[in-house]
Amino acid sequence: MSANHMGKAITTSMKMSMFQKPSLPEYKVASVKQSRFILLHYSIFKAMWDWLILLATFYVAVTVPFNVCFVSDSEGGDHLSLKLDCYSQYSAVVLTLLMSVFALLAHWMACIWYVIGRKEIESSDPVTWDIGWLQELGKRLETPYINTTMGGPSIPSAYIASLYFTLSSLTSVGFGNVCANTDAEKIFSICIMLIGVVFGNVTAIIQCMYSRRSLYHTRMKDLKDFIRVHRLPQQLKQRMLEYFQATWSLLHDFPDELRADIAMHLNKDILQLPVFERASRGCLRSLSLHIKTSFCAPGEYLIRHGDALHINYFVCSGSLEVLKDGIVQAILGKGDLIGADLPEHDQVIKTNADVKALTYCDLQYISVKDLREVLGLYPEYSTRFSSDIHQNLTYNLREGSEPHTLRRFPWTPRQSVVCVSFYGLC
Repeated sequence: MSANHMGKAITTSMKMSMFQKPSLPEYKVASVKQSRFILLHYSIFKAMWDWLILLATFYVAVTVPFNVCFVSDSEGGDHLSLKLDCYSQYSAVVLTLLMSVFALLAHWMACIWYVIGRKEIESSDPVTWDIGWLQELGKRLETPYINTTMGGPSIPSAYIASLYFTLSSLTSVGFGNVCANTDAEKIFSICIMLIGVVFGNVTAIIQCMYSRRSLYHTRMKDLKDFIRVHRLPQQLKQRMLEYFQATWSLLHDFPDELRADIAMHLNKDILQLPVFERASRGCLRSLSLHIKTSFCAPGEYLIRHGDALHINYFVCSGSLEVLKDGIVQAILGKGDLIGADLPEHDQVIKTNADVKALTYCDLQYISVKDLREVLGLYPEYSTRFSSDIHQNLTYNLREGSEPHTLRRFPWTPRQSVVCVSFYGLC
């Protein structure tokens, strides 16, 4: 009995060992370390960030057009307009934007053109099924449609053909190798051609649209260069820019009040001469509007002996020599005033010497006629000026005047780069 029992036990254990799964070795799996700087696509933060971007996009899409259209006089609308003006002055940016819009429009229409052809195939209409543009394209490529789901050109070939058709229709009248056959295709082709009329004349349209804008930016640049060269103070600069932006005006179109302030700044050096010390501010403002600039190159004669002298000069920079019978009478430089005292009415003053430039010279000048006109408005100063001008001339060019020692005026360095001249010769 015991032997039989032992045999059964051995047999049973062998059967169990045959069907028992083999034991696997134990592996320790290390946990993956995730960097805290990596944003997972399914994380809560990423989802919240996407919603925030979406809300911001809707906000900009709603508020910007509203502000431009309905709140154009506000600061935000003005700022946006100035930004657009700033960017639109660059022709390369404008051309790039136009090309991008044109390509995007052609892409959209190519997609619509493909959908129309696809709908003609899916309609199973015996009249239009075999003449649609997609079926014609498939026949040329030897891949015609067998039914609504089988055959036909590949998606890349169909898209390229669609884009080719829309671009050729927008820029011209097409070439006929991809053409509209069904009613739906013809109606869509007409719409493309109408849009193409606008793009076909885009050069002329852009030129008309930006002609005044280009003129505006050119004049604005000239005005800013003028301000920079003459180093106008910030307050005066701001007034000029604001007036120009409001009226698109040039300097000579500025009102007299603003022009006088500008002229006072440009001509402040000459107006600080001793001869003008007793002049009122109103008189100085009127004089400044009549002061003009002149330039003289080396070797050029500014005044010839015996000329009629109608203008008096103020030297801003450079050197000149006064010649009489070939003999140098005086050397004039920065800050010197040359000309003659005020003549009597209808009296013609003849010069007694030549004035020749030794270097490049910047001059300011005012005509005797303009000077008389201003002094006529201020008679209380006119008498004083007539008596002082003779004493303040560095060299008197009136014929018959007695030679005298050159007078020099105290001079401080000019703050302005470009000088202007005081008295000139007609």
